Amino acid sequence: MTIQDLKRTANQLRRDIIEIAYKANGPSHPAPALSCCDIVTALYYEIMNVRPKEPNWPDRDRLILSKGHACPVVYSALARKGFFPVEDLMTIRHTGSHLQGHPDMKKTPGIDMTSGSLGNGLSLGEGMALYAKRNRKKYQVFVILGDGELQEGVVWEAAISSGALKLDNLIAVVDYNHLQSCGSVEEILPMEPLRNKWEDFGWNVLAINGHNMEEIVSALQVAVNYSGRPTVIIAHTVKGKGVSFMEHDNSWHQRIPSDAQYIKAMCELEAEAKCL
Repeated sequence: MTIQDLKRTANQLRRDIIEIAYKANGPSHPAPALSCCDIVTALYYEIMNVRPKEPNWPDRDRLILSKGHACPVVYSALARKGFFPVEDLMTIRHTGSHLQGHPDMKKTPGIDMTSGSLGNGLSLGEGMALYAKRNRKKYQVFVILGDGELQEGVVWEAAISSGALKLDNLIAVVDYNHLQSCGSVEEILPMEPLRNKWEDFGWNVLAINGHNMEEIVSALQVAVNYSGRPTVIIAHTVKGKGVSFMEHDNSWHQRIPSDAQYIKAMCELEAEAKCL
């Protein structure tokens, strides 16, 4: 896909996120999903080698959404890619639906790992990457982490061991929007200097604008082709990106839009789509 195609796809995923938030059976997490939307778009539509009609293909690239509450964006990407019908998106959190409030690998085609309990994704990704290395598999393992999630100690256990094992088929992306569920990361538990921490644990570190599609694709391509160390991409993002009244507003971490808010959000995104 061209960069412009990827931008259009990201816009469609954002519209899906708002639609899901409005129609879900209970509050979803629109702002965290909007935050990593461009990253997820680049992964599924440009970088990752997957087969929608064969979701359990053994040689597929893997994605772990460690910040599992942001799952509407991954559900949208999978549906638009053809893993399951787009109409299923409106059943999220409904009884009997295969789309629940956190990803479930036993229910949803295309989900490579169940997540929701924060902090576990990088360890799980390390295990997948190590298995691939020892069995001479060529697939890549991608893990999307929240910045607040980095406060979990198990993240750093995985970081130091993955670096020591030189798992260059493991790529982490930090969705660095500076907000977590209860407030700002800087006020709750600052993580800076973040680059230094990863470098000290043996990782190749890239820093990008997490909403600049050119930068995202370029960084992911560098990471996929990097040898000798795992790569982490620190993606500077905006929580709620794409909807003016949600941006930087942490009240939208988990919330249902009103009728008026839904209309305003969709109008903004549809207006943007016409410009792409």
